[in-house]
Parts: sequence; C-alpha cells; structure tokens
Amino acid sequence: MNLREIISITGRPGLYKLVSQGNAMLIVENLTDKKRMPVGQRDKIVSLGDIAMYTEGDDLPLGEILDRVYARYDGNQIDVKAAVKAGTLRDLFAEIVENYDRDRVYPTDIKKLFTWYNILVGAGYDKFTPDAPAQEETAGENPAE
Repeated sequence: MNLREIISITGRPGLYKLVSQGNAMLIVENLTDKKRMPVGQRDKIVSLGDIAMYTEGDDLPLGEILDRVYARYDGNQIDVKAAVKAGTLRDLFAEIVENYDRDRVYPTDIKKLFTWYNILVGAGYDKFTPDAPAQEETAGENPAE
C-alpha cells in the first residue's frame, strides 16, 4: 500500500483513496462506503504519506506509526471512544511511540491517528510502509568484461 494515495480532506470525515486526476479536480473514493466524488481546488487535502508525528528525536512517518499500531493491536480495531472517555489516549500512544513529543502531539492528534488506523484496517489494509527494494546480488560479476 502506498499512503500517498490515501488522503484526508479537511472538513470531511473519513479517508479517501485517490482514483483519478482531472483538470483542476481529483476523483476520490471513500474507503468506508466506496462512494466516489470530485474534489476541487478549494478543498484542502493532505496525503497520509506526507504526515509525520513529532518525537523527541527525528519526526516519525505516519506509515511507521501505523505499522506499530497494527503490530501492537494484532490488526484489531481500537475502541477510540472508550479511550477518549477514560482519558487514556496518551498512555496508549506511549506504548507504541515511547519518545513522542508530549508538548507538540495533542490528544486530538492521537485520536485522529487511531481513527484513521481503524478506517484503514476496516478497508483491509495491513501494511503501511513500502517494502525496502531487494538488493541485487552482484558478487562475482565484473561489469568491465
């Protein structure tokens, strides 16, 4: 899966998959109900592949975080409403990213991350970072021959 093809549209709930590009508009498909719709230039869109979260060190790409969440919860969905009600969002996130920046990552950010995770898992996604390209074996070859 390529997170660059999955987008969030400000002011609209859910996540969308980029289907096609036209003149001054995109065609997207809602991951939940599979309905397609046009998105114009006025809509603010963000590709999930461009998002990272603050840590005490380098920022952590969203794909890596989603892979960690998937591993932590064995691919099961998270009860976000219960975590919000119990006030445990930060604790749950700290189990996944111990060194996240507690001053710059807000509970609303964590709630959105967990909600997006649930949408992606519900749509059948289980891998969020691209595999590293396989290194070709070149031992014993002499390019000058």
